[in-house]
Amino acid sequence: MSETSFIVLGLLERLEPATPYDLKQMAQLSTFNFWSVPHTQIYTECARLTEAGMLSEQHEQTGRRRRIYRLTAAGTEELDRWRATLPREPYQLRDPATLRLFFGAEPGPLAEHEVAAHTERLAGLEALRERVADGPEGWGLALELGISEEHQFIAFWSKLLQRERDAGRMPRSGE
Repeated sequence: MSETSFIVLGLLERLEPATPYDLKQMAQLSTFNFWSVPHTQIYTECARLTEAGMLSEQHEQTGRRRRIYRLTAAGTEELDRWRATLPREPYQLRDPATLRLFFGAEPGPLAEHEVAAHTERLAGLEALRERVADGPEGWGLALELGISEEHQFIAFWSKLLQRERDAGRMPRSGE
């Protein structure tokens, strides 16, 4: 079982019955904000979990003949077992800007870009906070963590940008 497996199981628990498209749409509003998965993996994971007995599948008889999934008892048990287990893996940061910075990208332009990008992302997360206010507590808590991280990214990149401006390597705002 992978993290993608648990994304599918967890989202299906909230949405069932659901199609892979429904799961993909919900993932875009929720888990993709902190755990990216290629959209196609949602579709393939539904089929894999069905073969493993974690999901049941029903085909529409008319119309688009979509596949509709539900959790099985085995899927619910596996999800509950996973939630009860503390993670062993360390935090993973996979940030393209940090990687470029590490390998010698010009700090000023990169910092300027990242301040704007993280400010936009923060605005999106804060707007999402209102949409999930009545949702599960875990969704709100994960969102708060994401908002906090965005504030930290903005603070870091803003400080770096200011350092580059103070050193004369970047024009000041409005110049």
